[in-house]
Amino acid sequence: QVQLVESGGGVVQAGGSLRLSCAASRSIVSIYTMAWFRQTPGKQRELVATLFTGGNTNYADSVKGRFTISRDNAKNTLFLQMNSLKPEDTAVYYCAAASSGRYNYWGQGTQVTVSS
Repeated sequence: QVQLVESGGGVVQAGGSLRLSCAASRSIVSIYTMAWFRQTPGKQRELVATLFTGGNTNYADSVKGRFTISRDNAKNTLFLQMNSLKPEDTAVYYCAAASSGRYNYWGQGTQVTVSS
């Protein structure tokens, strides 16, 4: 079993930055596909950024050029650096891990609120 624990959320003004962290209970960040999702009330969960085992990344169009996904293998931690934040980035952010082609491990989420 894998546990994922997010941290780093908070309230920030538009244009500001936040760095989210996702600590894994086992050494998976380098062997599983890792991702950040976000969700707002009444909307479907949105895939924000993906980090593949080979190091390739993929981003939603809405965050390209502003967000960066990365990992620290030694610390079993996934990160999401969020710059130039906008009010529409306000959401609960979740990290997830895919072990068999589907995201089967999820964190509890961390709230990000961007004020205008």
